[in-house]
Amino acid sequence: MRNKIEKLLQEIREKREELWAEYEKLKEKYGYVIEKWKIRFSEEMKKRNRFYKKSVWDSIFSARVREVLSMPFIYMMIVPAIILDFFLFVYQNTALRLYKVPLVKRSEYIIFERKHLDYLNWIQKINCLYCSYINGLFSYAVEVAGRTEKYWCPIKYASRKKWWHDWEEYFADYGDPEKFKEVFTSLKEFEETQKK
Repeated sequence: MRNKIEKLLQEIREKREELWAEYEKLKEKYGYVIEKWKIRFSEEMKKRNRFYKKSVWDSIFSARVREVLSMPFIYMMIVPAIILDFFLFVYQNTALRLYKVPLVKRSEYIIFERKHLDYLNWIQKINCLYCSYINGLFSYAVEVAGRTEKYWCPIKYASRKKWWHDWEEYFADYGDPEKFKEVFTSLKEFEETQKK
């Protein structure tokens, strides 16, 4: 049974790599390169993209009432998000350091690259910056929590969960005390993944 699960997890990792290879092909299709964390579009693609740019006035006047009404509720989430970001920084730099668990690189989760898209107007770019920050922050928080769970609570769930993080691969099966004893507060898995 364990070998079957490990085989499936390996297949999932391989499929992710295939997926990223397909994403890499999009660079050529849409005419951009990434150089030193900067995205550069070819002049031809910049011109094409600008053709699709919606004016700011069109964005404002085409907004539905429900979209306008929702904006304060969407943007007020920035306050708890900034508080969460601060406490994640503090938590990581105290607890994870004390456990000797590798720190999560925030910059790998919160990525602001949509600003390079010439077909977005400044309102759309602000919205994209906000979404990039919030969704990246939540992904970053899940990774910090996942590493903590890997250290302190490495037991898979018996019930079916909607989503899981990558560290659960290293958890003991629900009901397997020998494996739990082996992986509880273990740093071995962190060291192995850092080598990859």
